Amino acid sequence: MWITVLIFAVAAIVGLTMALAVFQGRLPPIASAITHGVLAATGLVLLIVAVCHGAAGPARWALGFFLVAALGGFTLVFAYHARRKNLPANFVVGHATLAVIGLLLLLAAALHLI
Repeated sequence: MWITVLIFAVAAIVGLTMALAVFQGRLPPIASAITHGVLAATGLVLLIVAVCHGAAGPARWALGFFLVAALGGFTLVFAYHARRKNLPANFVVGHATLAVIGLLLLLAAALHLI
C-alpha cells in the first residue's frame, strides 16, 4: 500500500506544478502532463488491485475519489490540453481537491487510522 501512496504523492507534486502554470495563465508542459497521467494511472491500477484483494474501507473510498478525479483529468487532457486551450482554473481546483481527498483517505488506510 505504501508504494501506491508514494506514487500518488509524486503524481500530486507534478500536478501541483501544472496547477501553478494554469494559475499563471500558461499551458502546463506536455511532459508534466504525461508524467502526471502515467503516475496517477499506475497508482490507480495498484489501488484497484489492493481493493480487489480486500483493502480496508478508506482505501475503497480513496478509489472512488481517485476514479472521479481521473474522469476530470481525462476531460482536462482531451477537451483542453490536447487542443492547446487554457485549462479552466476552477476545473483544475476541483480535480485537485478530489485527488487530495483520495490521497488523504489512502494515507489513512495505509496508517490504519480509520
